[in-house]
Amino acid sequence: MRRREPSLFRRLVLAIGAVLAAVAVALVAAAWSWGRTAADEAYDRVLIGAALQIAEAVAVEDERLVVDLPVAAFEMLALAEQDRVFYRVIGVDGATITGADDLDVGGALDRARRGPLVAIGRHLGESVRIAVVSRAVADPAVSGRVHVLVAQTEGARAALARRLALQVVGLAAGLGLAGLIGAVVAVRVGLAPLQRVTQALDDRDPNDLTAFDVAMPKELRPFAGAINHFMDRLTGRMALLQRFIADAAHQIRTPLTALTAQIDLLSRGDFEGRDRDRVQRIRDRADELGRLTNQILSHAMVIHRTDTIGFVDVDVVAVARRALREAVPASLARDVVVALEAPDHEVVVSGEPVSLREALANVVDNAIRHGAPGRLTVRVLEPDSATVVVEVEDDGPGIPPSAWERVTTRFGAPTSGVDGTGLGFAIAAEVCRAHGGGLDFRAPGPGGFTVVLRLARGGGEAKEAA
Repeated sequence: MRRREPSLFRRLVLAIGAVLAAVAVALVAAAWSWGRTAADEAYDRVLIGAALQIAEAVAVEDERLVVDLPVAAFEMLALAEQDRVFYRVIGVDGATITGADDLDVGGALDRARRGPLVAIGRHLGESVRIAVVSRAVADPAVSGRVHVLVAQTEGARAALARRLALQVVGLAAGLGLAGLIGAVVAVRVGLAPLQRVTQALDDRDPNDLTAFDVAMPKELRPFAGAINHFMDRLTGRMALLQRFIADAAHQIRTPLTALTAQIDLLSRGDFEGRDRDRVQRIRDRADELGRLTNQILSHAMVIHRTDTIGFVDVDVVAVARRALREAVPASLARDVVVALEAPDHEVVVSGEPVSLREALANVVDNAIRHGAPGRLTVRVLEPDSATVVVEVEDDGPGIPPSAWERVTTRFGAPTSGVDGTGLGFAIAAEVCRAHGGGLDFRAPGPGGFTVVLRLARGGGEAKEAA
């Protein structure tokens, strides 16, 4: 069983959705990085500003360095209430003038000579960012460089980065959803020509094998070309099949007729005993071969006509009457009473007349040859406004219920002990199905065994609607 492929629409939407999702993930990662960078830049400027204010407050008094810590330097840092602030002022001799002695930035002190900088470090087990500022002191009593370190924990920075990132994520989600909806609409619009092509193919008559010509984008033209190429090949194959059926009907029936005539002449000879039995067996086999050939060709003709010939209004009563006329000669060898029970008016269905006649003729012929010892009745009934039923009833023993399904298949078991082709009921069943109905059997009752052919008045349309 061929694996079912997902629809083209679903594939395109999933592909576009996957691309949008990948872009969204990249955008979220970029948003987080950008948010953290923006938060660090904002808070680092505050840190450097506080360090510069403290550095400006360093003075020389009584030949020593003193620091009058400015309140404003810490007011800005205090805005981040969840963070802790540490500071340290290092004198020209490397000793701590004030602040936390264990606050250290390693070699960053030397780099601070070129300008203020921010380093990353740890203090009291927490990750901190440390602003380092270097200031030159020139006094007769004290000269050299003073370094100011101001550190702050990173809680406020992380919170600001999250807020910025979430805002970008919300914007990205909205844009992504809008993009996906737009993609769905765009794919629908883009695939509309495919729908038009499909509808055009569905609307074509089954017998129309002309070139497929529908306005379509250039991307679909190779597809239309492949369809037209296939139709050309199919038209050729069907023409070959029709010629084969016609040739077979002529080439096979002609020698069979001649063979039957020769057997008739041979049977008039003066034969006795076993020789006469042999001639009779040859005649029986020739008759069986003729019936089989006719039914095989009829089967091929029925399949072809029901698939290619358009349905017309058919009078089922007229079809039944003609089928009986064709089958009556087979009953002349025995005293079989043949009757037709039908309404006085026309009983019309939409169908193919030749196929219907072949189906009914096969059922009637089967009843006469293998069923009815003395009576055969064909009834045309109208059980409701949508259905027509044709019953073929004979007073024979009928077909066992266990064989009902088998005899409607091609070359199924014969219907009785007499040799049969196994095609008659198969032809009738296929014709009934093509006309929206079916073939059924009814066990022998007071009137005998009955074959029931059900036809929908709407023909094949009723079958498709069912």
